[in-house]
Amino acid sequence: MAAGDALGRGFNLVYARAFLATMRRKAEEKLARFPGLFDGNAMRRASTLRAFDDVVTAPLHGFRDTDDYWTRASAKPVLRSIQAPTLMLNARNDPFLPAAALPGPSDASGSVRLEFSRRGRPRRFRQLPFPGDIAWMPRRITAFFEEAMAARGTGSHARANGIIPHRGTAPA
Repeated sequence: MAAGDALGRGFNLVYARAFLATMRRKAEEKLARFPGLFDGNAMRRASTLRAFDDVVTAPLHGFRDTDDYWTRASAKPVLRSIQAPTLMLNARNDPFLPAAALPGPSDASGSVRLEFSRRGRPRRFRQLPFPGDIAWMPRRITAFFEEAMAARGTGSHARANGIIPHRGTAPA
């Protein structure tokens, strides 16, 4: 819920309002096709993503309300059960996902690598002229996959469970 609430504060409102405008257009189209599907007047009055989700998204998808939707749709509770090698990148100063909402090591399985930089974008990215080092993330992800593939021969959890196949075999 922290991420959704963060979108309703400060400069994030600029992004949230633009996003909300696109969601309203889609909701209007849905309401035209299915009259009475949700309260159109309440949807038009919704000035935050939380309010929109309370009137449209949550009830249309079987959730009690926004809090129920944001809680049950969050990936954080399932991070402990992930068995495949997984890389999670985020900045601690991300305006959309506050540092307090980021998972800690006890929230994730040993297969999940949590890499949270202090500030968004690596230092090299910020030091280069616009648009910066846009290849940083693809390089980091490629390096992560190379590390995971190298672990195949080390008796890793992922290899033992068939998540990363032995050389010369295809995954099941």
